[in-house]
Amino acid sequence: MIWKKAAVLGMAAAAIMGISACGSSNGTQQASAPANSSAASQSVKNPAGNGKTIVVYFSATGNTGKAANVIARESKGDIWEIKPEKPYSKADLDYLDDNSRSVKEHNDPSIRPAISGNVPAWDSYSTVYLGYPIWWGEAPNIMYTFVENHDFSGKRVIPFCTSASSGVGDSAEHLHQVAGKGDWMGGTRFSGGFNEKDVIDWVKKY
Repeated sequence: MIWKKAAVLGMAAAAIMGISACGSSNGTQQASAPANSSAASQSVKNPAGNGKTIVVYFSATGNTGKAANVIARESKGDIWEIKPEKPYSKADLDYLDDNSRSVKEHNDPSIRPAISGNVPAWDSYSTVYLGYPIWWGEAPNIMYTFVENHDFSGKRVIPFCTSASSGVGDSAEHLHQVAGKGDWMGGTRFSGGFNEKDVIDWVKKY
């Protein structure tokens, strides 16, 4: 009887350990890990598929676009710009004006600015670098338009952002939550006047 009880206890312990292991490997935890952490570095070495790489980005003032072009060059990936159907004017980006377009969008998270076009052959890509500027500590609403209209199943997603001072915060994790699928890495932030070598070194981690 004693050895039977020991066997049952051993099986229960093994089951608990198995559940814990599954919980520690979910996409949400990977997405919230810092991009330079050892866990993230190990995870990104194993792409979700054997497809191509693409850099998808939205850039209102050009800073994110500059970083995106460096990333595309270094990763030997394709590049696609998220272009709003109605481009943002300088007045639209005036964060000091409560009536500006960007302020109104920030104050109403349900707003989804329309995007011009879709990524060609989206299903052929297994790695997606996803770039955007930081507005009030978050990704602009147009990024949610994009992730809601693209299926990230089987894709490794590597977020990056640019800002004058704010960090990436929870912006990448919030996009991941809306996308619902994909293997999301921890996001990273580059300053508006970034050093190109910093971007190149970051790309090499993936």
